[in-house]
Amino acid sequence: MQEGQFANITPGLLGDVVISCETAQKEADDAKITLFERMSQLLIHGILHLMGFDHETGQTDCLKMEEKSLELLRELELNKDLNIF
Repeated sequence: MQEGQFANITPGLLGDVVISCETAQKEADDAKITLFERMSQLLIHGILHLMGFDHETGQTDCLKMEEKSLELLRELELNKDLNIF
């Protein structure tokens, strides 16, 4: 959102996080967690990507993203047994 012809329209906007509620519900059911817990996992994951984290660029980057994901998940969720997904 910060590159290209229209980047100056909303210079502070990093991008969008789009979550399929239907898919999130199926994944939550499979993991035996609530939809809200799964949404927290997905939202954190998406926001970290917007902030420049990337788990696909190498083991070190993957570990950094996992650590930050877990840190944020612990701040948001009451279920302290909930893990990153």
